[in-house]
Amino acid sequence: MKLHTLKPASGSTHKEGKRVGRGEGSGKGGTAARGHKGAGSRSGTSTKRGFEGGQMPLYRRVPKFGFKNLNRVEYAPINLDKLQELADSGITKIDNAILRDNGLIGKKDLVKILGRGELKAAIEIKADKFSTAAQKAVEAAGGSITTN
Repeated sequence: MKLHTLKPASGSTHKEGKRVGRGEGSGKGGTAARGHKGAGSRSGTSTKRGFEGGQMPLYRRVPKFGFKNLNRVEYAPINLDKLQELADSGITKIDNAILRDNGLIGKKDLVKILGRGELKAAIEIKADKFSTAAQKAVEAAGGSITTN
C-alpha cells in the first residue's frame, strides 16, 4: 500500500454540485447558467406539465375519441372451473367472503359467475350476477344460486 494510491471506496463520495452565481472566475457567474432574459432566467419560475416551449403540446395535438362511462359497474369474473376446485376442497356454500378468503377476488369486488369449465358438485352459490350458461350448469349439477 502506498499513500499516493489511496482513494475513497467506490460509491462513498459524490461529485460536487455546480455552485452557480458565485463570480466570473467560476465560469457560472453573471447569469448563473440561466441565459439572458425570458421566463427561465427569473426567480420562481416553473413550467406546467406537458409544456413544450409554446409548441402545441402532444396531449392537444393527438385527437381524442371514445367514451368513458362513469356509471359502469365492474364485476370480477369467476368461472365454474374455479368453483369446482373449491368444491373439491370441501366447500359447498360459496359467497363473496369465501372467494375473498381464497384470494379469488378483492375486498370490494362484485362477482359474476361465468360458464367456462365443468361443474360436477352440487353447491350453493351466492353472487352478484350469473351468466345464463353458469346458471344452467349449477342447476343441472343439483346446486342452487342466490343473487346478492
